[in-house]
Amino acid sequence: MGALTTALIAIVAVALGWCTMEIACKPCLEKGREAIDRSLNPDYDPDDQTTLHAPLNIPIENHGGDATSTAVNSV
Repeated sequence: MGALTTALIAIVAVALGWCTMEIACKPCLEKGREAIDRSLNPDYDPDDQTTLHAPLNIPIENHGGDATSTAVNSV
């Protein structure tokens, strides 16, 4: 009877530990699972993404200033 009790306690401890990790790491696990789902989807094509991203270099326009000056992008 002692072995059965020990096995039951060990199974419950593993289940509680699993639930704890799922709750603690939920945002990270969701992103990872979404990435896995996308990579396993045969219809997914990364070239067909409809989300627009902002350009890295935004052109600076000369608004009525000196015509000979040039705009310089600095980071």
